[in-house]
Amino acid sequence: MAHWLYKSEPSVWSWDAQVAAGEAGTYWDGVRNPSANLNMKAMQVGERGFFYHSNEDKAVVGIVEVIKTWAPDPNDATGRYGAVTLKAVEPLARKVTLAAVKADPRLKEMVLVKNSRLSVQPVSDEEWQIVLGLGGV
Repeated sequence: MAHWLYKSEPSVWSWDAQVAAGEAGTYWDGVRNPSANLNMKAMQVGERGFFYHSNEDKAVVGIVEVIKTWAPDPNDATGRYGAVTLKAVEPLARKVTLAAVKADPRLKEMVLVKNSRLSVQPVSDEEWQIVLGLGGV
């Protein structure tokens, strides 16, 4: 099963907002990067990802799960873009900062390090386990 990382600015959509969405989760819309969109198209129900606060916090703060696969974004007139629906699973015991990820040589190939601007990105199984460990999960 694949793993992912989803970036959101806390002032726009925070981990607390994701948790408050409950079991219904939230439609992860507004993504207009073709690579991020392709990543979401590849996702399956049950796959998990890291919830990452970008810009203000720059840290992995929680774990989310795909509860609905990709569907077209009704706000995209071109019909090219869509999103998955995510629900919060659990917070990390300790947030894992971008600085901590960059400082760990085991994570030097992580997309977060090499292409930090990509808003929805894959995470390898090994990276998943390392970040979970850094986060106290």
